[in-house]
This record gives sequence, C-alpha cells and structure tokens, in this order.
Amino acid sequence: MFPDFAPFTSQWDDAHADTLDGLGRLVYRSRLLGADPRITNTGGGNTSSKLRETDPLTGDTVEVLWVKGSGGDLRTADRGLFSSLYQDKLVGLQDVYARYPERGPKTAAEDAMVGLFAQCTFNLNPRAPSIDTPLHGFVPFQHVDHTHPIPVIALATAKDGARLCQEIYGDEVIWTDWQRPGFELGLVLQEICREHPNAKGAILGGHGLINWADNDKECYDLSLRLIGMAADFLAKHDLGDDAFGGRVVDDLSDADRDALLADLLPWMRGKLGQDKRMIGTVHADEPTRFFAASKDAKRLAGLGTSCPDHFLRTKVKPLFCDWTPGDGLDALKAEFERKMALYKLEYAAYYQLHKHPDSPAMRGETPTVVVIPGVGEIGWGKTKSESRTTAEFYRAAIGVMRGAEAVSTYAPIDRQEAFDIEYWLLEEAKLKRMPPEQEMSRRVVAVVGAGSGIGRVLVDRLLKEGATVAALDLHAASASATAEAAMQRVGMGIGVAGTGISGAGPVVGLGCDVTNRASVKAALDQVVLAYGGLDAVAMTAGLYVSPDTSGRTADEAWAKTFAVNVTGGYVLADEAARIWRAQGLPGESLVLTTSVNAAVAKKGSLAYDTSKAAANHLVRELAVELAPLVRVNGVAPATVVEGSSMFPRDRVMASLAKYNLGFDEAEDDDTLRSRLAQFYAERTLTKRPITPADQAEAIYLLLSDRLSKTTGQILSVDGGLTEAFLR
Repeated sequence: MFPDFAPFTSQWDDAHADTLDGLGRLVYRSRLLGADPRITNTGGGNTSSKLRETDPLTGDTVEVLWVKGSGGDLRTADRGLFSSLYQDKLVGLQDVYARYPERGPKTAAEDAMVGLFAQCTFNLNPRAPSIDTPLHGFVPFQHVDHTHPIPVIALATAKDGARLCQEIYGDEVIWTDWQRPGFELGLVLQEICREHPNAKGAILGGHGLINWADNDKECYDLSLRLIGMAADFLAKHDLGDDAFGGRVVDDLSDADRDALLADLLPWMRGKLGQDKRMIGTVHADEPTRFFAASKDAKRLAGLGTSCPDHFLRTKVKPLFCDWTPGDGLDALKAEFERKMALYKLEYAAYYQLHKHPDSPAMRGETPTVVVIPGVGEIGWGKTKSESRTTAEFYRAAIGVMRGAEAVSTYAPIDRQEAFDIEYWLLEEAKLKRMPPEQEMSRRVVAVVGAGSGIGRVLVDRLLKEGATVAALDLHAASASATAEAAMQRVGMGIGVAGTGISGAGPVVGLGCDVTNRASVKAALDQVVLAYGGLDAVAMTAGLYVSPDTSGRTADEAWAKTFAVNVTGGYVLADEAARIWRAQGLPGESLVLTTSVNAAVAKKGSLAYDTSKAAANHLVRELAVELAPLVRVNGVAPATVVEGSSMFPRDRVMASLAKYNLGFDEAEDDDTLRSRLAQFYAERTLTKRPITPADQAEAIYLLLSDRLSKTTGQILSVDGGLTEAFLR
C-alpha cells in the first residue's frame, strides 16, 4: 500500500487528557494531529477551542476562542502557540466588515480585518492571530480542526473534486471551491453550517480539510475518520507500479546516488547561491524516487503544487532535470544549467504577468526544489530547517498528485491565485517582521575535534550565531554526544546525515580520522549529503604524546604527532578545497589550531612543539595555495587544561608533580585541572586561565566575515606570554 494512504489510528489517551485543562487539551489534540506528516505540514494547519474563561477586568465568565496563532507548528505546540480572542468581539467584526462598500476575497476590506483581530485579544495575549482565525471563529461549534492531509488535498486538487467529495462523504462533508484563506472564507464556512446543519466538515478546494464538533476528542476522532475515508478511497484506486504512468528511469543504488550527490551538490549550491547561500536537503525515500523516475513526472512537476503552504516554500513549481543516470554527471550538470536559465526566465515572466501595482518586489527567481530522475528531490532554503521543510512539502505534493491522478486529473489552482498567495501583502508584512538573519546564517561549518575541549565549545558558539554545523571527531560517539548536547541547549532537534531521510538537523555528529584521507573524504562527503555543501572548517583536533621516562620521543610517537598536527591539517584542507572549488563561492574560511609552543623552544615537548611550528607555516602556505577563494588562518592557544582531551587525569597529576604543586589523588578531575590551569595562568601577563571559550571566540572571529581581509595570520590567545611575542 502507498504509505500516504495507509490507515490512520487514534493516539488519544483519555487518562492523560483528563488531567489537562481546556487549553492543555487543545495543545494535546494539536500535537497528536501534527505528529503525523500525512495530516498536516510543518508549520501548517490550525486548531481551536472555544472555552469559558474569566475576564480579568470584569470577573465575568466569557467565551474565548483559543486558536493557533501566526507561525509555529502543531507538532511542537505549547500553550504559547495559541492566540486568545473574545469570541463575541471577533464575530462582531462582521458588522465592521459589512460597512465597507467593496467586500469579497482579495479586497482591501478583507485584508483590513486581519489588522483588527488584535483588537479582540483576550488577556493581553502576545501571540498574533493568524489569517485563518475567522475559519474557526465563525464556525458555530466549540472545536475546529483545519488540516492539510495528503489524501484530502488529493481530492481537493482533482479536476472533479466536488463529485468525488459527494461520492465519498455524501452530505457529511461539503465541497467549497478554492478561495484564499481569510475573513471571507470564514463567512463562507459560517453559511455552510447554516445551510447544512448536519454537515461535520468541508473540503476547501485546492487547500485542505476543516471539520468541527462540540467535544474535543470527538473533533480529533472526526478528523482521523474523515481523512481515513479519503485515504481508503485512494488506496482502493491507487495504480501501484502503474502510478504516474509507471517508472521509465532506473534508480541509482544508494552508494552510487550518494557518490553522485557528493560531487553534484556543492556545484549546484554554487550555482543557486551566487546571491545568497542556501542549505540543502536531499529527500530520496521510495515514493519520491518513484515519482522522479516516472513517465508523468515532467508534466506534473510543470503544473506545480497547490496547497498554499506548499508553494510558499516550493515556489510555483520545482525545477525538473530531464536526465537519466546513464547520461553521466557532466550531462546532469549541463541539463541543470540549461533548466535553471530557463526557470529564471519563466519565473520572471510569471511575476511580470501576474503582479499587481502594489505587489512586493520579486523575491528571487531561483528554484527551491530540484527533481532528478534516478535520485529523488533536493530542497533548498536559508536554513536546514527551511530546506528540510521545503523538501517535505514537495514530498507531500507527490502524494497529493498520486492520489489525484489515480481517481481523476491533477488540477492545481491557477497561476494567478498561486501568485496572489505567494506575493500576498500580508505575507510580505510577515516576512518583514521576521528578525534579521544571524551572522552565520546560511553557512555550513565543519568543526574537527568537536568531541571535547575547544571544538565542543565552538559548536555551541557557531549554533548560537545561526550556523549549520558538522561536529567531527576521531570518536564518532563523542561527536554525536556533542551534537546532541548542543541541540538540547539551544532547543532544537538533531538528525543524521544521509539521503534516505530528510531528518538531519542544524548539527550532525560524524566520525573523522584526520590521519586517514579516506576517512576525511567520507566525513566531508557526509556533510555535503546532509547540507548541500561546506563553507568553513575549523580544526581543533591535536595530539600531544609525552616523552618516555628518559625524556626521549619514540619514532612512532613523533610520526603520529606530525600525522595529526601537520599532515592532518593539510589533508583536511585539501579535501575541503575540493568542495570549495566545486562551489566557487568566495569568502570561505579555514582555521587551524596551532599553539604558542610553536614560537617557544623549551624542554619536554619536542615533537608537539615542532609539529605546531610546522602547522604555523602550513597556515601561511595554505593561505597562498587557496587564495583568493579561501582565507586560511591559525589560532595559537597557550595551554588549555579545561575540557581538553590532551589532559587526561594521569597527565594532569604528572604535571602537578613536575611543578611541585601539591595534590591529593582522591581529588576530583575538575579540582586537579583547575589547580594546574591556575599555575599556567600565573606565568602570563593577564594571570587568568585560558579556557576553551577563549579559543572558540578567536576561531569564531576568523571564521566569520568580521576579519574578511585577514589571511595567512596566526592569532595568539595565550593570556600574554612574553616568550611568545613576535621577534
């Protein structure tokens, strides 16, 4: 069975729901609906409950509409997601609306009502009401669910959707032709309820499902039942292997697909990101690959998507590459360049043809979805979250098209309506209210050595500034732990790299051995598969091997030290440069962590100090080699004890003993480390211990554009060691 049309099963738990207040039950219902991507898209759909509340001024009991506000996602709903409005004041806006001489969809009167929703706010709730508020407020039932279910949108976009609606639901669900969401559609639903008192919902043509009940559990169960009826109908009519005219292109194997994408994605990202960099998400589950390889894919891709939530992300249509794997990578690149040039021309023409005198300026003509036969689809956006959502939306559109084509003909809303949603002035105002992009937004940064110390702290620092981060470490488990901990601190979800899923979050943890070129290449390829490319690399990994008891450094220890601290930096730079050259985007950055020991000759760390001196010169050589595309700099710390993998407990105690610093072997690690760090601090001008955060800040400075004209330099972060001053 096609997975989008599989049965829907209730997840409602009476025992849990009975412990919640009215708003809590609305949050619970919303999360249950949002948990199934077949029911509603990320950020899409809305739910509501009309509850009895105490007016904070009068003390009277009043009816309050709690409805999902602007923005947010049902899947992660909390109490703060919902707007609250006095129900009587909201309904009273109908009298205000009636006084406008010109009313109806897409009139100034309808848009003006949105600005008045805030005048109905209950208890100073700061959550802004959404444009869908009237769809809930004007329906005379206590609970309303508005969802974007794949099976129902398949009916809503079918050429004879009204007939199919009647065939499946009879008079229980009423068909209404496409109309942009807003005040007028709320009035239409109000009239449907008056004219069809036994109706339990409506299919909104080209859009989705809305249904209602006077009990919240009944409303949830009704949503599942109505969606399930559409799914059952489509499952019975699904064409199986003959869907979309059948497969005409063979899929690449997983390994061949990943190899192709590792080469293709950075190049494609460079073509798409000449104005603004983008983050990518590959979606290659079986339904997506089947569609991309089908006979009808080119035709259907050209028709575009329909649900408003879809084309706000996916643009009016994707870019379809007319290519087969046997043609080879060069042919695919040529096809993409040809299609992208055509796409830009067509999108500019679409804008010119449909724009209004007051339409916002064109937002860019490059595609956000690319469909490739034998591969799947690639979504692009300014963040990993946006690109993943874009890919998920088009994956949902594939299910919609499959269902519509099985029972009728897919017929999305016309291009003028699509344009009017995409360039709606209210949507433009929402975009302008969004906070400015963060400093490292749109940047993919690999941190090598992220499992501990400086690298671990740097991951947090980059995420806080909006970067997309790959945490790499010799120990994959440590890299994953860093990624998971970072995401918990910033309140995001994480994922894994790979193309079979679209779940990689804004940080991913991967294993990487810098002494092994194959390992480095494999790790960076995984970064590319997760995010589409690479913008910067910071190497914080390093190795210190203590001399033996006689003070001698064995040949093996010497070789291993140089393999990590020098050759590892070179191999990492060389493999990253392969990606950077494919992208061709200026302003890339590489930062290697060296050491102030590179400039200070002393006894007891011959291999380490000499390797770091070589690393300093490697920075300068790479700066010349990779210019002008890449800036290469180094950060030279003094001894960093806190959190460093180079200072295990036994080395800390050995150092304390070496410097005649008393300690008790029963003391914990942090106490011993702190004592040693303070000893080192006393040798500096500032007298304060050097921390991983100090180093991370310096590395961040060099990775960012703040020192965009600095390359080939070593920045010392040592607290002021006079022995390391330049001579």
